[in-house]
Amino acid sequence: MGQETAIDQAFAEMSAAPADDQARLRYFERVADSEVFLMLAQEADGQTINPELFELTDGRFVLVFDREERLAQFAGRVVPYAALSGRSLVQMLAGQGIGMGLNLEVAPSSNLIPAEAVDWLADLLLQAPDEVETGIQSLAPPSGLPESLLSGLDTKLATAAGMAKCAYLAVVHYAGGGQGHLLAFIDAPDAARPALAKAANEALTFSGVEAGSMDVGFFDADEPVAQNLMSVGLRFDLPDLVEPEPHQPKAPGSDPDNPPKLR
Repeated sequence: MGQETAIDQAFAEMSAAPADDQARLRYFERVADSEVFLMLAQEADGQTINPELFELTDGRFVLVFDREERLAQFAGRVVPYAALSGRSLVQMLAGQGIGMGLNLEVAPSSNLIPAEAVDWLADLLLQAPDEVETGIQSLAPPSGLPESLLSGLDTKLATAAGMAKCAYLAVVHYAGGGQGHLLAFIDAPDAARPALAKAANEALTFSGVEAGSMDVGFFDADEPVAQNLMSVGLRFDLPDLVEPEPHQPKAPGSDPDNPPKLR
């Protein structure tokens, strides 16, 4: 069967505790985070793809696998496919009444994800936290946040190599009287900020923490607020960017910022 994948593990945890919302959220987070392989009806034409659609009693489904060998095992022959992130596929399918058949018949995580769940996940991935730049009155060490959020942030930020020097989580009191938690990124270039805000939101959402419980901010290391964060905040280190290997052509959809279009 080969080595267990992150989706296999999350599916097993969800199946073992069907009433556990946290386990269900972790499963869908793994689906969104994973690279998946989408079976196509024919070879891709540039950035346009034509998925193989299957009509079942439960609706229409595309076939998706989290390993190339699983796709090959299911098909039993050479078939065209597109490699893309789970979140790109979900956003591509959203609103079209199409579900996902994931790892069908070839893995312990074999599962039908109906169109309604695809739409729900797509909506979840589009949410964003409030961004804060000014109005901070004081900062204090973080408190009262669940371990699921802290571990989720640690996991998400570990994938954000080179996007910022580090991040700090702290309680924030605003000049207008409000308060909450602030995740502050230090020395993040402008181009990286939307992706970092999205990663922070996904960690918040998939941890089951109520939306609005955490704001996001971006600061330079020499700003006074950054100095305060260093003294009271919980620090998250982002890995350094590793120089990529020489470019090799990839299947359509491998760039999450340029997802393919359905035909």
